Amino acid sequence: MLMEDLSGNCSTVTEFILLGFSDHPELRMLLFVVFLVIYVITLVGNLGMIILIWVDSRLQTPMYFFLSNLSSLDICYSSSITPRLLSGLLTKRNVISFNGCITQFYFYAVFGTTEAFLLAMMAYDRYIAICNPLLYTAIMSQRACTQLVVGSYVAGILNALVHTATVLRLSFCSSNIINHFYCEMPPLLSLSCTDTWINEMMMFVFIGFTIITASLTILISYACILAAILRIHSSKGRCKVFSTCASHLTAVTLFYGSAAFMYLRPSSKHSLDQDKVASVFYTVVIPMLNPLIYSLRNKEVKDALWRMVGRNLFRLCLCSLV
Repeated sequence: MLMEDLSGNCSTVTEFILLGFSDHPELRMLLFVVFLVIYVITLVGNLGMIILIWVDSRLQTPMYFFLSNLSSLDICYSSSITPRLLSGLLTKRNVISFNGCITQFYFYAVFGTTEAFLLAMMAYDRYIAICNPLLYTAIMSQRACTQLVVGSYVAGILNALVHTATVLRLSFCSSNIINHFYCEMPPLLSLSCTDTWINEMMMFVFIGFTIITASLTILISYACILAAILRIHSSKGRCKVFSTCASHLTAVTLFYGSAAFMYLRPSSKHSLDQDKVASVFYTVVIPMLNPLIYSLRNKEVKDALWRMVGRNLFRLCLCSLV
């Protein structure tokens, strides 16, 4: 909706229309079912990971403390996008208020940035565990782990505040149709009738800083881990050390690869259709994949899962016999 301002020269946007996947209306119900299944798997998988880590005493280590926080983050991250996506697929005119759009953008930015830093903290944790095993429990104390998680959230909040503030300075006084399925920076900038140079610079600087800082932390950590692995003479020992990092490396590759594709391209290279496809992977699919990656590729998680399933089956058998 466009509302005329006091001068009468311009109309101000009070709500946006999210086009979503309206180019393929015949696929709406199929897409709804697919995204609903993905969202349910995301919730069940991440909640299951949190509960498993909480109830199994063998998983009460710094590594799984970070993993439980990653699962909590993925639930919040996906929930900031997917419910609106699902409701949009069921309505012919997917409308979101201006305040609702800004709120969605803010929380999306908070959770996305926090996950980037949290993955870097998890790489640092693996570096300490493999390269300084004797000092691991002293360095990665409960207090230190909590501080690293809180620091990741603080970085996410600050980054989101900067970008939200730069969006609020913009004027939207022409079209209110967003060619996307959620409120994201590039399509919002394309609608603005204000110069967006500051927004583009802030996006490039802050998101570039986040990706570069976190990526350097990960690269340096894994360079040290690789050096430590090469010093191990036993091939069995090398495989065991590498297996503890394989899940995290897979999650990092998926997250940072899609983030770099989304944000570090020049604005002239942006295609909104390509961005929509990348965004589906970045915001909807990856939060579902993370618990699957860690459960399928991590022996300790699989063993803990079987122990919990075995205990529950044993209790059910006892109850049926009583």
